[in-house]
Amino acid sequence: MASKRQLQVAELIKRNFSLVLQQEGNYIYDDALVTVTNVMVTPDLSLAKIYLSVYNTDNKQAVLLKLEDQHHRLKQVFSQRIRKQIRRIPEFAMYIDETLDEMYRLDALFDRLSISNPLQDEQE
Repeated sequence: MASKRQLQVAELIKRNFSLVLQQEGNYIYDDALVTVTNVMVTPDLSLAKIYLSVYNTDNKQAVLLKLEDQHHRLKQVFSQRIRKQIRRIPEFAMYIDETLDEMYRLDALFDRLSISNPLQDEQE
């Protein structure tokens, strides 16, 4: 379970990193919408795992690779934003969040099951 300070720092990182993506994202990737969905911070506040959701593109991994190529630039802009609010700027790693894709996939699967299930029609 995360401590109160971890949750505070995670929220600070989430808000500011999403603003950095709004500001710098147009220069890094084309026509993709990237949002920060979750941030997990280690207990010593030295590492943050940033989970990103990527929309409007089929190749999400390519967008993540472009972001990782520009890691230094993103960290520089990010650290400028939060330097007065936190003592040490944490290192961060970016991951793709597949939660919404899984939800849509399961939703479609349940829709197909409800259409092809003849027992459900008899029970109604």
